[in-house]
Amino acid sequence: MENIGAVGLERREQVSWVGVVGTVVFVVLTGIGAFAGLWKLLVVGWVAFAAMVGGAAVSRRSRERGAARSVRADGLASGAMVTSAAVFLVPQAIGYQPQLGGFGIAVGLLAGYAGHTIGHRLTHLDLPLETTTAQLTAHALAAGVVIGTVYTLLPDLGLLLGLSIVSHKAPAGYAAAGRLRAEGLPVGVLALPAAGVGITALLVGLAEPPSSLALNAVVFGFAAGIFLHIAMDFLPECETGGEHVHGEAHARLDRLRVHAVASTVVGAGAVALAWLLVA
Repeated sequence: MENIGAVGLERREQVSWVGVVGTVVFVVLTGIGAFAGLWKLLVVGWVAFAAMVGGAAVSRRSRERGAARSVRADGLASGAMVTSAAVFLVPQAIGYQPQLGGFGIAVGLLAGYAGHTIGHRLTHLDLPLETTTAQLTAHALAAGVVIGTVYTLLPDLGLLLGLSIVSHKAPAGYAAAGRLRAEGLPVGVLALPAAGVGITALLVGLAEPPSSLALNAVVFGFAAGIFLHIAMDFLPECETGGEHVHGEAHARLDRLRVHAVASTVVGAGAVALAWLLVA
């Protein structure tokens, strides 16, 4: 028992340093990015960081109606992301070159699915991270690469796209914090995936990738496909076990379904309204 306890303590100490390292790297890159004038990437990166940390903080305070809160948060994020990808990324990809943009969208959707499915293999590795946090970190780093590339290739693109896309970090932080506490692990480790978007976005921005019509079509299409996959993954599902649930529990599931649909509509409407105001 003492050995098991020592291993658990060692793992918690190891995990706690991961978030610190991620935050320090992000802060250093922030200084470099500010000197290089990458202000849009800095804003999106820090909003993503604040959203995930904020979601984790809300999870700590929330003790009741967790399912309803999660459904509404996921619905808002998914509605905003679907609309953002469809309005800001898809037209850009098709505008550069329709066929290549379409191929990019297909590859992005399939890559998102493959990454999500194969990511299960992380559960078989002895990582200094809880499995969900490792998956969130991999996803954040990949999303940062896409965001950094998109804003570098199209510097006049508004902040609305990036902010809508990283809005899902709040519900992701909310859910992950609950799982970490249930396993007795420090929630502070979430600082790593929170900083992941900003870290890779700034690295790409500093690298200044080349640009061409064909490349832009593929990149914007790929970005659209990736974020559409993420958005669909966040769409709230209230069906599990529904056919075997009766009485008050079934009525509660029905209410959650209404919350799910309403929240996605509100998320999409918020992006549409913001676009009308800034257009």
